[in-house]
Amino acid sequence: MVIEFTKYHGLGNDFILLDNRHRSEPLISPEIAVQMCDRHFGIGADGVIFALPGQDGTDYAMRIFNADGSEPEMCGNGIRCLARFIAQLEGTETAGKSYRIHTLAGVITPRLEGDEQVSVDMGTPQLTAAQIPTTLGKPEEKVIEQSLEVGGKSWLVTCVSMGNPHCITFVENTDAIVLETIGPQFERHPVFPQRTNTEFIQIIRPDYLKMRVWERGAGATLACGTGACASVVAGVLTGKSDRLCTVELPGGCLKIHWSETDERVYMTGPAKRVFSGSYFI
Repeated sequence: MVIEFTKYHGLGNDFILLDNRHRSEPLISPEIAVQMCDRHFGIGADGVIFALPGQDGTDYAMRIFNADGSEPEMCGNGIRCLARFIAQLEGTETAGKSYRIHTLAGVITPRLEGDEQVSVDMGTPQLTAAQIPTTLGKPEEKVIEQSLEVGGKSWLVTCVSMGNPHCITFVENTDAIVLETIGPQFERHPVFPQRTNTEFIQIIRPDYLKMRVWERGAGATLACGTGACASVVAGVLTGKSDRLCTVELPGGCLKIHWSETDERVYMTGPAKRVFSGSYFI
C-alpha cells in the first residue's frame, strides 16, 4: 500500500497531512501513524493529520493522531497547517479564504493570510475544573494558581481547556526547566484523568511571554498553538499578562489575542509546506 502525503510545520511543530476527503474515517490506524512519525524509521513528525469530509454543515473535518498514537481533540499549529493543505488541494491558496472545520473540540475557523500566515478563531476557553478536566478544586470552580505537587516540588498551576487540557505554570526562567524529566510527570499526574499538556511560562513583559511546552502524546515540541492560547488566558486570569500578546516558543512566535469583546481567542502564525512524497506500508 502506498500513501501520498505532504509535510507541513507551524513553528517547527511538524505534521504529516493526508488527503482523506473520500472517506469519513482515517486512512490509516494509530499504529501506522506511529511508524510514519518515527524520525529514524519513518517520515518524522509530531503527528498525522487527516483532511476528512465536512460534518454538520462544515467544509471539512479534522482528525489527528499524535506521535504516540493517541488522538487529541484539536491542535492549534496543526489546524493552521491543515488550512494551507486544504487550500493546496483545492488550488485556492489566496489570502482571505477561510474554512469551517469540524474537530473533536468543536468547529474551528482558520483564515489564510499573506506570507504563509494563518489566523484562527480558536473559540472560547473553558475554565472550570470539570471542563478541563481535572480533579483540582471543585468541579464548577476555576483552577487558578492552585498548588500541585510534581517531582517533589510544589507548583502554582492554572488550568485552561482550549478543547484540550492545559496546565500552565509561571516560572522565572523557562530555560532552567528540564522538560524531559518534569513534563511526563505533569502529563500523567493523577489529577488529570485525560492527561494534560503543560506550559512553562516566563513573563518577559505583560505583552510578551516566553513558553516551553510538554505536549500530551508528543512530548517536548517546538511549538503548541492551543498551549500558547491557554497561556495567555492563564496570564490574564492571574493578572500577569495583557490580552494581546506575542508568545515566543522555541520554534518562533505566535500572536494571541483573548478578546474582551466576545471572549474568543484568536491566534495568528505561520504554516509552511516542507515537502511531499509517498509512504510505503
